[in-house]
Amino acid sequence: MQNWDLVLYNVHLATMEDGYGELRDAAIAVKDGRIAWLGRADALPASSAQLIDGQGCWATPGLIDCHTHIVYAGNRSDEFEARLNGASYEDISRAGGGIMATVRATRAASEGELLRQSLPRVQALLAEGVTTIEIKSGYGLELAAEARMLRVARRIGQRLPVAVCTSFLGAHAVPPEYAGRSDDYIDHVCTQMLPALAGEGLVDAVDAFCERIGFSAAQTQRVFEAARDLNLPVKLHAEQLSDQGGAALVARYRGLSADHLEFLSDDGVAAMAQQGTVAVLLPGAYYFLRETQAPPVAKLRAAGVPMAVSTDCNPGTSPMTSLLLAMNMACTLWRLTPREALAGVTCHAARALGLQHEVGTLAVGKRADMALWRITRPADLAYTLGFNPCSAVLNGGRWRAPVVSLPD
Repeated sequence: MQNWDLVLYNVHLATMEDGYGELRDAAIAVKDGRIAWLGRADALPASSAQLIDGQGCWATPGLIDCHTHIVYAGNRSDEFEARLNGASYEDISRAGGGIMATVRATRAASEGELLRQSLPRVQALLAEGVTTIEIKSGYGLELAAEARMLRVARRIGQRLPVAVCTSFLGAHAVPPEYAGRSDDYIDHVCTQMLPALAGEGLVDAVDAFCERIGFSAAQTQRVFEAARDLNLPVKLHAEQLSDQGGAALVARYRGLSADHLEFLSDDGVAAMAQQGTVAVLLPGAYYFLRETQAPPVAKLRAAGVPMAVSTDCNPGTSPMTSLLLAMNMACTLWRLTPREALAGVTCHAARALGLQHEVGTLAVGKRADMALWRITRPADLAYTLGFNPCSAVLNGGRWRAPVVSLPD
């Protein structure tokens, strides 16, 4: 008799191994927070485990939001309204708005206040079956404020039932005290900020914004070199507004991902395919900014580049806290298939965080993170708009709420 902790039966599994990896009329067993067995229910071995009736739901891996800026203070709805009334981005920036408005608010916020403002945004994602989230810094742009952001990210993982990966994004923008001295600021990022934050154990990966309004490829490379010296993986905001060769650069450093990619070149696609760098697609920003240049999805698909999908939750260009909506947007705006969209928030999102051996598929030995859905087929998750069919969530083998059986 198997000594498992719990068995979920009367479920259909979308394991996300080999397509959807559909397994109907199935069961899945958990031991010590890991998946111990899965298969057809009629082949379930005898065990002394707690039995939980899945009531015909579909179970998928817990969803993964692999690119967010969800820790910040303040609000920029005034800029949204101003743009719709005819103001340009330049007008708003000259008036002190844009990213610097969020920097000022975030610098002024205490750690407790940052946590208070950020928790509801994360909770909205968790309600939709998210079990892992990446959180970037980048709205502090000074050591103390960046540290506060990253400490809050760690606290979110302690306060809420979600695994949190942190990314240091000090090279997000040039702060006002370094105006006209971007090289000096990059020196500060590489020699002061990154070593200090990594030394505190606050950094899981290093990110940068390689763009005409951000940092050059040469400056980005300096950040990557500093990260490599500290044995930290890299990722990159690349080719969002123009082709700066960022995707090829991050691939050369065997980066986890290149994100946005609306202006990705054929050379960038080839470099990512060669190194296995994940393309993280961010339809929320594309939609919110009313962009017209779409990322080259067909070329990425043809080259075999794994495509993840994420919310890019941030106050300026993607104030979105629905990963299900991001899936639908990726399908409707860019012609991903529903299967590709679901892979984009499970197995490929896990790879974009370097967690593919832990989460992202339902497989024996992996962490028992899964979401249960009242749906008829997995494609329903990318199909509906504004409806959340999530019925229950398991995090590391524990129910997110004190549930012993699913409600009728």
